[in-house]
Amino acid sequence: MKTLILIRHAKSDWGELSSPDYDRTLNHRGVHDAPMMGRRLAEQTLVPDLFTASSAVRARMSAELMAEAMGYPEAQLHWRDELYLAESSTMLNIIRDTPEQFNSLALLAHNPGMTELVERLTGERFDHMPTAGVVALKSEIAHWREAGRRWRLHSFEYPKHLQ
Repeated sequence: MKTLILIRHAKSDWGELSSPDYDRTLNHRGVHDAPMMGRRLAEQTLVPDLFTASSAVRARMSAELMAEAMGYPEAQLHWRDELYLAESSTMLNIIRDTPEQFNSLALLAHNPGMTELVERLTGERFDHMPTAGVVALKSEIAHWREAGRRWRLHSFEYPKHLQ
């Protein structure tokens, strides 16, 4: 059994429009919501064996805040440049390349790829992954390379749902 935790970065700051998109930080709400969702993952015993995230500033900040809140070692966060605004196919390739010693993987990235990935893996309509949203999927697959099929929705939560 494999567990896949798909996370969209928390709410970013649009206050400084001259900054490149990649360098946008989190706004006040994002700084609040990311650790809240990390604590929620810990409460559900969904702390991943491997936590991989986009290297964009807002994604890094989200991952660091979530990791601290869930008790995941920050030094073990894995940064991937190719997750920045990645399409679902790129994310799926990263999932398929996950080392077999890990039974659970958290992947933190951006929309629209994240929403498309949920639909692709479950085969069901999924309207929108909100900021700091977390989808946990489970599958009976034995190897990550089989990740393109047979995932079932275990949970879907986001900050406004918890407040």
